[in-house]
Amino acid sequence: MAREGNLEAPTRHPLDWKNPDFYNEESTFKELERIFDICHGCRRCVSLCGSFPTLFDLVDESATGEVDGVAKQDYWKVVDQCYMCDLCYMTKCPYTPPHEWNLDFPHTMLRAKAIKFKKGEVKTSEKLLASTDLHGSFAGIPIVVQIANAVTHTQAARSVMESVAGVDKNAWLPSLATRKFRSGAADSQPYAVKNGDKTPGKVAIYSTCYVNYNEPGIGHDLLKILDHNEIPYVLVSKEKCCGMPKLELGDLDSVNSSKEANIPVLHKYAQEGYAILSAVPSCTLMFKQEIPLMYPEDKAVQAVKEAMWDPFEYLMARKRDGLLKTEFPQKLGNVSYQIPCHGRVQNIGKKTEEMLKMIPDTTINTIERCSGHAGTFGVKKATHQQAMKIGKPVFKAMASMKDGTKPDYISSDCPLGGHHIAQGFEVNGLGAPELQHPLSLVRMAYGLK
Repeated sequence: MAREGNLEAPTRHPLDWKNPDFYNEESTFKELERIFDICHGCRRCVSLCGSFPTLFDLVDESATGEVDGVAKQDYWKVVDQCYMCDLCYMTKCPYTPPHEWNLDFPHTMLRAKAIKFKKGEVKTSEKLLASTDLHGSFAGIPIVVQIANAVTHTQAARSVMESVAGVDKNAWLPSLATRKFRSGAADSQPYAVKNGDKTPGKVAIYSTCYVNYNEPGIGHDLLKILDHNEIPYVLVSKEKCCGMPKLELGDLDSVNSSKEANIPVLHKYAQEGYAILSAVPSCTLMFKQEIPLMYPEDKAVQAVKEAMWDPFEYLMARKRDGLLKTEFPQKLGNVSYQIPCHGRVQNIGKKTEEMLKMIPDTTINTIERCSGHAGTFGVKKATHQQAMKIGKPVFKAMASMKDGTKPDYISSDCPLGGHHIAQGFEVNGLGAPELQHPLSLVRMAYGLK
């Protein structure tokens, strides 16, 4: 007799993406039907994203009122709503492995997305939107950046982008940086390496596309925090996009190309005893989970997985080692903070909240729910309004502290999610607290300029 649900923590099976059957549409649809039938009988995930309400509506409106009444072609409507947040797997589903029903909703969606990509059914505009290294190639070129930023933020140009590239004209878009993070980063001071029981005493920074090309201040603030704590650091000598935007499209060959470029470089730092830090949760998750599941037998990949840290995971482990400075001369007041999905599924706990709560005269209102941005999902014309709808409970929950007062700051470890939340505040008339990344808040609390 099947158990009602897991009593154990969920485990992940490797992604069998090199098996030809992975791309077999018939067997994939058979698995989709099996999973959809379980989900239909449970419905615990109905509030997470658009995939589940879409599925349940299809079932309820079918002739039989069961999954067998749903047309197979309509399965794609469910697949297209999944943006690989992983929350259903990690926080909601009672039937994930080691349960005998072995339900892995996000990776089954990924399998379907990979088939769709192989069939050539992903639009060129979507492929370009996910090509972050291509966008970033223009960053740091003064005249080009000025023109690109000006064009991107004019109403006429946004209307053209909407019709041609499928980017919603009302969605917030990042600007290109006038100087890339990698070219403007300060060199580390020659501090002695102080290894702790839990932490390496030296850090290698994986810049990420977003920090490098769009918001370098986040990276500079991380370096200032490391410098303040006398932790020597280096920037990874060479890097490519982590591959998450391509993974969300099902473009696994491009993910493989990113892995082939990044892993040999990062492996060198892992072998040399560095903690590798990435300031964007999605990028960190790629090296901690998705790439290791694609290459379970690759020792270099697994070594990088063990060396990869979320910045606050590292800093709080450093505190447990007795090697983190905990004097914060600058109070922050009221901070509404959102834990992003790709931070939650790393299973590291509330490390950012933990550090922010160390700051005197500072109150933290922590929200654990998806902002709705979800990478390119939040900016596409087809899904931007839905992304705003998904995020609305977050916007409202962040708009007031537990005592009813207003936040001075809003913050999220995911930079794009943070801007999506700020736009949600504006659209819904919830006030205009200052948006700051958690690393920037800590830098400010340390009194660093």
